[in-house]
Amino acid sequence: MQENNKKQILLVGNPNVGKSTVFNALSNKKQKTGNYAGVTVSSHSGSYSYKNEEVEIVDLPGSYSIYPSSEDEAIFSKFLIDGQEKYAGVVYILEALSIKRGLLLFQQIQDLGIPMILVLNQIDQAERRGVHIDIEKLSKALNIKVIQTNAKEQIGIEAIQEAVFTNDFVTSEKSSFEIPVEHKNILGKNSENNYQSWINLTLGKKSDLESKNIVPKRLQVQETVRRYQNIDKILADVITKKAQFKELLTEKLDKVLVHKFWGYVVFLFILLIIFQCVYFLAEYPMNWIDESFAWLAEFTGTHLPEGPINSLISKGIVPGLGGIIIFAPQIGILLYFLYLLEDSGYMARVVFLMDRLLRPFGLNGKSIVPLVSGTACAIPAVISTRNIENLKERLLTILVTPFMTCSARLPVYSIIIGLIISDKTIFGIQYKALVLLGMYLLGFFVALLSAAILKNFIKEDGKTYLVMDLPTYKKPLFGYDFKLVLEKVWDFITGAGKIIFIVSIIIWVLSYFGPKQNPDEVVATDVELDHSYLARMGKFIEPAIAPLGYDWKMGVGILTSFVAREVFVGTMSTLYSLDEDAPEGKVIDKMRHDVKPNGEKVFNFATGVSVLLFYAFAMQCVSTLAVVYRETKSWKWTGFQVAMMTGLAYFVSLIAYQILK
Repeated sequence: MQENNKKQILLVGNPNVGKSTVFNALSNKKQKTGNYAGVTVSSHSGSYSYKNEEVEIVDLPGSYSIYPSSEDEAIFSKFLIDGQEKYAGVVYILEALSIKRGLLLFQQIQDLGIPMILVLNQIDQAERRGVHIDIEKLSKALNIKVIQTNAKEQIGIEAIQEAVFTNDFVTSEKSSFEIPVEHKNILGKNSENNYQSWINLTLGKKSDLESKNIVPKRLQVQETVRRYQNIDKILADVITKKAQFKELLTEKLDKVLVHKFWGYVVFLFILLIIFQCVYFLAEYPMNWIDESFAWLAEFTGTHLPEGPINSLISKGIVPGLGGIIIFAPQIGILLYFLYLLEDSGYMARVVFLMDRLLRPFGLNGKSIVPLVSGTACAIPAVISTRNIENLKERLLTILVTPFMTCSARLPVYSIIIGLIISDKTIFGIQYKALVLLGMYLLGFFVALLSAAILKNFIKEDGKTYLVMDLPTYKKPLFGYDFKLVLEKVWDFITGAGKIIFIVSIIIWVLSYFGPKQNPDEVVATDVELDHSYLARMGKFIEPAIAPLGYDWKMGVGILTSFVAREVFVGTMSTLYSLDEDAPEGKVIDKMRHDVKPNGEKVFNFATGVSVLLFYAFAMQCVSTLAVVYRETKSWKWTGFQVAMMTGLAYFVSLIAYQILK
């Protein structure tokens, strides 16, 4: 039954009930949890040891019903039913504030004969709202062990471990749901006449981006109604409510935060404050990092023996790595604020708020989850579209999500904005912060505009409606989120660092060597940058990029950044370190003072705007392309996305430069 003598259990429940928080508390695994549906779109596993017993935990995607209506719910149902021989039982997480909704899925799983333990989470929140739950009556009515927890405060976690250790899983001997006659007719005479056979009909083959049920929706609705009637009878004896109780802070805040006008104003204000902090708070650590790498480059250049190795390390690798690591503080600050907004429950309001805004563009409120996630990285954002039931809306979201400004674009935006925008402020807000906010909004509005156009060319798959419960506001886990940010920043440094390390070596080799200047030379080494192989390659593509205002160095930066956008900054840092004609100082200062042969600044305002727009729209991330193909299984849509975004980037940058120059 259990592989490698390790007991396996499943964590199951509705979205946004604290399931992933319980998972983290049990396994001590730092999986990011968010306070809105759609965060977990694939199963995650972890393990813990309790009383010398090894237990593997599988955190399944949140689901409202056993019937899969989206990709993540299909993963959930398939794993739950097909893998029964692999796991010992299910730990079902039920949120006290949404107990009625959660019991629907609970009863469906119970009727499948799957052993379960019931965990009632956040009961303190229910008490604050004047709702009292009689745990003993609930346990007796459902014939199952009930454990009370407050996962964020680590309350009740050991009780879950003890229950798993003592195998307190309960298996229902008889289904509480009687299969109606019309259901039995669908099962057929030769099929097992039970609930599990009925459910298995929903798990037929599903093509990519598809999640259609075999069982008619009408019969599913009938089952849901009958189950809720049964649940109402149970809860009538279990739950008591106070006649009146004080309005919670959640209700007071929501009068403003989800208001049809003020809600958007508050959201924009929050974003502006975040971007102001991105510049203001990151200034000192960025200066420290810049000075440290400048010292390291000088130290290696002075103390290493003269020759190729000295040049490679002091002018190639060190400046390249420093050019990208310097932006780690800005990325960390941005991610930290996003995590706090998720933990607090505010991001669920953003989903609700954006639903009415996104509808005219062919999307729905659930699309905002991948769109917002795209501000960190497009890869998990594209994967999170599995939570979108409607096939057309999911495909549209996949195609336009890469327009959102991801953390990889932030280093490019930061250095270009620093080059062309002054340090002046207005009402205490830096111009740079306003421009950065504008770039994020630009990506969002272009994503919407693209969706509005594309929706006319993608087959309609019926309409969907956003149905969601807004969680209460919660105090964010400041320390825990900070640890997560440190991990994400380290992932950025190591991930981008590996690429920059390789790219820096390649750039150094191509810049250190050049074509022979006379017949007597065997090979030309330590040539001037303008006479290197790299310069020859850059100047070969220069006619294609010159109309955008770019010189050959920027062309090289754009080519290398097709691997990942942030590589542009590392490439420019390496190139300017290798350029003997560039003045000493910070990379941004070298770029600021660089001039073309005609005396014109390389990075003038027109060129800077052109670069910003190019990176706002261009599809320059091989990893994202791979994920898009994996999710769509279509070279047609993947190729279309590349052509659409790159073509748009070139055209818009061309127009902007020609107008502004």
